[in-house]
Amino acid sequence: MKFKGKTGEIFEMLDVDATSCHHLKEIGASELLLAWFTSDGNSLTIDAKPYTFDKNQIICLTEFHKIDFTNIKSLKLLKFNRPFYCIIDHDSEVGCKGALFFGASSVPVLLPNTEEIEILDAVWKMAIIELNSSDNLQLEMLQMMLKRLLILCTRVYKKQHNIADFDSAKVDLIRSFNFLVESNFKNKHTVAEYADLLNKSPKTIANIFSKFSTKTPLQYIHERIMLEARRLIVYTDKPIAEVGYELGFADIQTFSRFFKKNEGDSPTEFKEKMTSGKIANS
Repeated sequence: MKFKGKTGEIFEMLDVDATSCHHLKEIGASELLLAWFTSDGNSLTIDAKPYTFDKNQIICLTEFHKIDFTNIKSLKLLKFNRPFYCIIDHDSEVGCKGALFFGASSVPVLLPNTEEIEILDAVWKMAIIELNSSDNLQLEMLQMMLKRLLILCTRVYKKQHNIADFDSAKVDLIRSFNFLVESNFKNKHTVAEYADLLNKSPKTIANIFSKFSTKTPLQYIHERIMLEARRLIVYTDKPIAEVGYELGFADIQTFSRFFKKNEGDSPTEFKEKMTSGKIANS
């Protein structure tokens, strides 16, 4: 089921199985995606990294993620685009920027408990009911349902990462740091550069991250650069030197050292391994 507004708004909800899994790959411009798995053993490769997702795990993806399938069994899929609801402009309403979407590290995997699943399922069913409506309030009602789902998922994320009772200003700083990395990782590679943007000292940011995560701020920056490096190497025909230049490295040697330190293989070795392995056969 799909809603199309008069000014380009898109909101879509559907059930996906092995015969319709192409819907998972078809993420349009400015679209965000929420996938709620309804069976165990769903295998995906996202940005050249293999994942397995089981029943009631939820992931959040953007148009920038590259997805390949190994084994899709069943999931519920929700898609919406920026004209329908912009999470950046309305971050104060849902608080998911830099957490569910546009974070700086790995794909967020939500693990709701039984009570949270029941609530999410109820809101999901209400959203489907609204999709079947056709009055002049449909857009506003669907936006309301989406906001409820995003707020619920953000609560699961915060609880899962032990930040539900964390100082809100510190949580907001972490989310802002993640979003700034997402927006600037190609030309800003140091914690100090992001600290300047946030009007904080690198030490302050490091101290806050130490209470929230086992990863340092620099690791988040490096992980985001590596995420894009894998995408460009595997999913484009760009030469390694061009990939390095696009990611802000002065020369191929510096980029190759950085990549090998983080991946274990050189960019060339990684590309050969991936193009002759799962992705080539998917």
